[in-house]
Amino acid sequence: MFSQKQSFIKGAIIISIGGFVSKLLGAIYRVPLTNFLGGVGMGIYQMVYPLYCILLTVSASGIPTGVARLISSGNGSGAEKQAFLLYGAIGVIGTFLMFMLSAPLASVQQEPAIKLCCIMLCPSVFFVSVLSIVRGYFQGRGNMYPTAVTEISEQLIKVILGCILAYAFRSNLPLAVASTLFAVTVSEIFSTAIALVWYFKKRAIQPLYKIRSVRYSAIMKYTVPLTLTAIALPVSQLIESIIAVRLLRGMTDNATALFGIFSGCAVTIVNLPVSVTYGLAAASVPQISPLAEKGDIDGAKQKAYKSLLITFAISVPAAIALFAFAPVAVKLIFSSLGGDEKTLLVSLVRIMAVNSVTLSLVQTSSACLTSLGSPLKSTITQWVSAFFRVALTAVLIKYTNLSITGAAISANCSYLVAALINFWYIIKEKKNKGERNENNFDRLGNAQRRLDQKS
Repeated sequence: MFSQKQSFIKGAIIISIGGFVSKLLGAIYRVPLTNFLGGVGMGIYQMVYPLYCILLTVSASGIPTGVARLISSGNGSGAEKQAFLLYGAIGVIGTFLMFMLSAPLASVQQEPAIKLCCIMLCPSVFFVSVLSIVRGYFQGRGNMYPTAVTEISEQLIKVILGCILAYAFRSNLPLAVASTLFAVTVSEIFSTAIALVWYFKKRAIQPLYKIRSVRYSAIMKYTVPLTLTAIALPVSQLIESIIAVRLLRGMTDNATALFGIFSGCAVTIVNLPVSVTYGLAAASVPQISPLAEKGDIDGAKQKAYKSLLITFAISVPAAIALFAFAPVAVKLIFSSLGGDEKTLLVSLVRIMAVNSVTLSLVQTSSACLTSLGSPLKSTITQWVSAFFRVALTAVLIKYTNLSITGAAISANCSYLVAALINFWYIIKEKKNKGERNENNFDRLGNAQRRLDQKS
């Protein structure tokens, strides 16, 4: 059952369940974590993540969709082997960079505890890059089980070990925060081990002929634009965390706690429904890519419109529910917060509820553009919206009395802009005749798929 290719709907459901369970565990994790760390500890926790996400994006984020696109198109047999060499090396560099940047980041953000937190988290950059390659390999073959299973295993290990360590070191706040980030590293190591066992078991039967190696340029053609696309968000979040906290410190004494409530609490709740539609984005790639590769752009665009319509139909009710039940969600997940903090969090969640729709649509539309053979267009979209978000956050916090609420409003506006730009790109997408003959491994790809079906 776990080795079979799934249909579009079944694959989307599997990966959506995995993503939702993973996000739900992450949200539940915030309950004891907030109890142990408090608002200040959560603020430190979130201030580390932007740098981590930037390095993780460079070494891993473009891999699953890029490798999946190559393999599902029939022109990328063995692409994952080249990706292991390329992105494994990049993952090592990312780990080293995070270690070296730990002290400068702590200095810039004026929070000494960040140095130890970065050191505890940095090894996971390498392991996530390897894990992402395996996920992309299976997604390209229409098998979403490995992605779903490893996502859940990541969260389970992180939650259990993180709670144990945070409780054990709760009397020392910097050490408690650092230990929860060390739990992230351990979770990535175990999940990567599970994924590799799955991969080598699947690859046990090899073809009699030698598969022609996929060029690094063919892999990077998709992974690099996807990486540049994905890196826009953590870069904007890193700059936003620095600017927002510095501006807020000129207005209040609890700037770090306010940012922790926004980034660590409100965003966590809002991202729960978004995780459900992630499956649609991942499952759309092997559906759209073969049509686009054959030159049937109209057929590929119809598949893209279907994915977007389903995304919209799922995310709108989720956004309405999020707005209506925000007080209940806050009370259940973040019961340890004070009265004023809960009131602020409810307000932030309700303001950002619309992101459940816009961010879900951005997620799916970006995957559709990649499947259509135009990943660079989603890159442009993300960077335009990222610059817009940072600028608007700075303006709203500095020149209004909105405080941290200004960051929530700017997030809403930036995701709406990104969704509209992506829609326009998809509508205007046309056949790229020059792309059809590039890296043409159809014969070997078809033979490899027949072998995979037998295995």
